Formats: sequence, C-alpha cells, structure tokens
Amino acid sequence: MSADETTMTTQEAAAAAAAKAGPLTEDHKKVLRDLSNVEAKPGSSKPDAILTMDDVVRRFGGMTAVDVDHLEVQEGAITALIGPNGAGKTTLFNLITGFDAPNSGSWSFQGRSLAGKSGAAVAKAGMVRTFQLTKALSRLTVLQNMLLASTSNPGENLFLSWLPFTWKKHEAEATDKAMEILARFKLDTKAGDFAGSLSGGQRKLLEMARALMTDPTMIMLDEPMAGVNPALVQSLLGHIQALRDEGMTVLFVEHDMHAVRHISDWVVVMAEGRIVAEGPPESVMKDQAVVDAYLGAHHDTDLGDDSLLDPAILARLEAEEEKR
Repeated sequence: MSADETTMTTQEAAAAAAAKAGPLTEDHKKVLRDLSNVEAKPGSSKPDAILTMDDVVRRFGGMTAVDVDHLEVQEGAITALIGPNGAGKTTLFNLITGFDAPNSGSWSFQGRSLAGKSGAAVAKAGMVRTFQLTKALSRLTVLQNMLLASTSNPGENLFLSWLPFTWKKHEAEATDKAMEILARFKLDTKAGDFAGSLSGGQRKLLEMARALMTDPTMIMLDEPMAGVNPALVQSLLGHIQALRDEGMTVLFVEHDMHAVRHISDWVVVMAEGRIVAEGPPESVMKDQAVVDAYLGAHHDTDLGDDSLLDPAILARLEAEEEKR
C-alpha cells in the first residue's frame, strides 16, 4: 500500500469514527458550549480546568525542550497536543506524569499539586498515561498485563501474600474486570496469548485497556495512532471518543491531522517547547503560528490540506529546509 493510500485510508477511518460516534451527550454539549466562550490564544483560561501548568521549563544542556508559561486543560474534553517533531510534546507528558523532573515550574490536577510526584503517585491521583512505544510486558500474557494494573491488591503486601484468603476475592474481581475491558477492545480472545505476539495496533489497544484498569479521571495518550494499521485507526478513535463520553478527560499527542480534526474538542500547538496557539481544531489549522511551526519557510503552502501534515511530507519539507 502506498503512502498516499494509507493516508486516505486513515482519513476515511477518522471520518467513519466521527460518524459512528452518534449524537452528542449532554455533558459533551456542555463542554463544547463552555469552550466556545474561551478565547483562542496561548494560555487561555478554561471554565473547568482539570489540569493547570505554570512556568514549566525543562532544559537539556543548553537546549530548552519545554518552556510553557501557562496551560489549562478543560475537564471532560478531548484535547489534542500537536506540533512538529522535537516540539517538546512527549517531554511535557513526561514532566507532568512524573517520568521526568523539570528545571522549574508547577502544575496541579483537580486542584492538587503534582509537581515532584512520582509516576506511581500521579497515576494514583487519577491521571494515567500511555506511551508512544508501548510498554506491554512481552513475556506475560495479555490478561497478566491487565492484572498488573489492578489497584489496591492486598496480595502485593509481603505479609498478606502468604494468606490466599486475603487476596483471592480481589484477584477474581480484578480478573472479571480485566476480561470486561478486554472484550470492549476486542482483545478478550487474546487474553491467554503472550503480549509479545500482538500486532502493533493490538498493543496500543492493550495499553489503553490497561490504563482503564486503574479507573482514571484523566487519560493521556502519547501518539496512539503511531505505527497502527489504518484498519485499526477507526477502532482507536472510537475508543477515545467513548472515554470522553463516559466522563473522562483525554489529552493526546498526535501527528495525524485527520484524527485531530475529527475527534478533538480543543487543540494546543507546541513549537520549540512553547505553546504557540490553541483553540478549536477548525480555527487552529488556519492559524499563522501553526503554519509557521509546521512548515517553516513554506508559507505559501495551504495547511488546510490534511495531507500536508503526514509525517512523510513533513520529513520531505524538513529535508528541503536543510538544503537551504
């Protein structure tokens, strides 16, 4: 399959997922009404911010990877974090989820400061993330991967682990819950298979399913569509929309603008570590700061054409820029 055919298939899958989503829920309608009154500018205040960041800076040697003055994420919305490669998106994810430490800055989740907290503490607070490169344990089964994410298991206590009656009930309940979630992602038939035998797309689904085992309030997805067969894109997008419709807040990093345009309620754009634009997807794509961030000197190119943001085309533009 050619790159153009793959892009078109992905576009069709995104459109199909949006169409399949059905009517808006009342909560989603409220989120859209609230966001319609938010000024489309970097650092804008949200009426119901669940995550707030201030002066978050991360430097590596002499390079500043992240320099975010202020950013708020609306509760109950799907927010897309976009930007060219090297913009600092994943680094920002790492910082606020406890997988890296900033040089300075603070952030709070549901009014509680999470600055300086470990990844485990952040997840326990209700903010759970997935990774661009999936972290499934290949030599454990799909079900065992799910059970590892189960919370408050008394069997994890060294002293209680010798007393099966203290954890047998919890293990049975966790197994039932895991199988229900796997069925939702159409992975229940793979429960006994090693995670290493799954396709790239199935591993993405497993990582999302495993995150749900913790009953998160907010889920952060780092490039959920990267490396996924376009045939699975519709399924992934549908699951992301379903998470929002069930009351979860979603923040995801993505390069596929078809997906961003079809399912996001709000878009935040990063470039060179800074927030350069944010707003509804239909207006952000036309923002000059976004054109500059993605295309550099190619100002005469129409960003409204989704294919321009395909990674292969971005790579070509970057190569052309290096020859100047």
